[in-house]
Amino acid sequence: MEIMDHYLYTKEHEWINIEDNIGTIGITDYAQSALGDITYVEFPQQDQEVDQFEQFVSVESVKAASDIFSPMSGKVIEVNQKLEDNPALVNKDCYIKGWIAKIEIKDMDESNNLMSAEEYRNYLESLEH
Repeated sequence: MEIMDHYLYTKEHEWINIEDNIGTIGITDYAQSALGDITYVEFPQQDQEVDQFEQFVSVESVKAASDIFSPMSGKVIEVNQKLEDNPALVNKDCYIKGWIAKIEIKDMDESNNLMSAEEYRNYLESLEH
């Protein structure tokens, strides 16, 4: 399982990469692996306000449809249009090319509610036992 060291994670297997006040959001390697081949990504609306841990996207795979929750509160400023034609990018490269949306973060303190890469690794290990 690939886990990016400088990203933050949720227990629902979303990640956020924070640069300045912008958070890039996607699903983890664990999540894309569990879902199987992703066939469709439903994007949030441009300028949509999202709350931390609120459902804001859904993805469909050959196995199931799954809700994706926002790791932090903010306003959607960009979606990854490449996923419209090629949703499998999430499977191929969930952290770099397969990101889903970018938000302008409303409250940086919410990052305290997320797991570091090390905490997420430990969390995944606890799920296996």
